[in-house]
Amino acid sequence: MQHDTQEPATAQRTARRPIAILSYHQTTRPPARGTPVRSLVLPPRRFARQLWCLRLLGWRGLSLGDLEPYLSGEKTGKVFGITLDDGYLNNFEEALPVLREVGFTATAFIVTSQIGGSNVWDHGKGAPPAPMMDLGHLRAWLAAGMDIGAHTRNHVNLCTCDAETARAEIAGSKHDLEQALGIEVRSFSYPYGEHRPEHVQMVRDAGYTLGTTIVSSRARPDDDPACLPRISVHLHDRLPRVLAQVTTDYEDWRMRRNRSHPNSRWYQPPQPGVPGMGSGATSS
Repeated sequence: MQHDTQEPATAQRTARRPIAILSYHQTTRPPARGTPVRSLVLPPRRFARQLWCLRLLGWRGLSLGDLEPYLSGEKTGKVFGITLDDGYLNNFEEALPVLREVGFTATAFIVTSQIGGSNVWDHGKGAPPAPMMDLGHLRAWLAAGMDIGAHTRNHVNLCTCDAETARAEIAGSKHDLEQALGIEVRSFSYPYGEHRPEHVQMVRDAGYTLGTTIVSSRARPDDDPACLPRISVHLHDRLPRVLAQVTTDYEDWRMRRNRSHPNSRWYQPPQPGVPGMGSGATSS
């Protein structure tokens, strides 16, 4: 099956379809109901079902490294991005075999101070410890054709850091991975999706080509490569919804109707004293 074509980039930037970039976290059996951040834990069988169905529909899942020429308009095709945040060991144990079987690639965003460690940023919320990939796992991940990006050194909220700390977290995580693995790290994921314009500039200054957020939308030709939207996949998301998020304008339709949600491309902050603009933003 022919998936892509190459044409003059100037023509494609105006003609190509938006591209979905999916954001996953853990791929393992979810903990008990009521456990903090349970919604970010997806059973491997559901991860597999989503990817197999997209493949059967003629779509191809790609790491951000493989997706770059599509985002830039150098290529076109029925493609979408696959990213997994934090670097969980269960991504290696459960997601990687699925990716290899279906013939897709993915980017794992790594918190460099916790290589071989744990999800310490979630422990205070009451989330159970989850082990992270060590250097051996990361090397095997790369050898399998997958991609690695940076997710800061300590999974910090950049908006709560001073400028010096934010810059060290952004640039330092890139340096850590490149020194440890002997690769060029071209993509960055903002922890919690939190960032301000100065952080986007820090990502550019550090030498990254792509940066990803959690603004829930498909990437458009005119989006800033340093702060691309991603669609988060949650435990409660049913298969038809995930398929629609990748293959149609469903997510933009949904988030345009939900402008009070911070993850909407059309977010409108609450205004004190305006009826209907209080603190009732819904989560999804």
